[in-house]
Amino acid sequence: MHEPSSDPLLRVALITGAGSGIGRAVAAALFGAGYRLVLAGRRRERLEQVVADLGARAQDVLVQACDVGDPQSVRGLFASALDKFGRLDLLFNNAGTAAPALPMEDISYEQWMAVVNTNLSGVFLCTQEAIRIMKGQRPRGGRIINNGSISAYTPRPLSAPYTATKHAIAGLTKSTALDCRGYDIACGQIDIGNAATDMTQVMAQGVLQADGSRRPEPRMDVAHVGQAVLDMASLPLDTNVLFMTIMASKMPYVGRG
Repeated sequence: MHEPSSDPLLRVALITGAGSGIGRAVAAALFGAGYRLVLAGRRRERLEQVVADLGARAQDVLVQACDVGDPQSVRGLFASALDKFGRLDLLFNNAGTAAPALPMEDISYEQWMAVVNTNLSGVFLCTQEAIRIMKGQRPRGGRIINNGSISAYTPRPLSAPYTATKHAIAGLTKSTALDCRGYDIACGQIDIGNAATDMTQVMAQGVLQADGSRRPEPRMDVAHVGQAVLDMASLPLDTNVLFMTIMASKMPYVGRG
């Protein structure tokens, strides 16, 4: 294993769910700013395509398939990152999933746990590993940014598992920010509304609203999310954006109206 680097110019970011959408956009923004990247996701071929699209050199990027809900898989991911780069400056906890849009009483235990394991347990496991690296490296510290959601505050209809886990992420963000002060680790959360990705294409056709109607919703360029994460990451460690909301200006939000 490499000794922790003291090179102040070496900045290393690990992104989960990096193969598409928001993770891909954040990878592009960070790489453009000079970060070395650790890209994690379930499907290695998607991660390799991100690397190809970025034009990244092998020495500047590590690709690793990972199930963030599996402790052993997460430990292997962070061990590989440390072995390649010797340090970790930024963790972007982005991997997430949702259950089918069903009445709460019709959601199976398996569907519930699949969301909990990825959206909540996965963030916890990755955060643990990041803390262990960041508090022992020199220079000490780093930053953890959690991908929350508008649903961390205001639910969509028929979204109990997703909404519950995103509310929980807000609490985990606060606990991490508090508990890691002594290690010079800052933790914040970015809550994103209607970034234009493959996952949100359905919004352009029409999605269920709180009043039972179906209406199209405005979306925004996902590149703005990448820039927002870069802005958060660019702050010195004595300054933190605890919560940031970035959203399509005209999307339903407050009261989902």
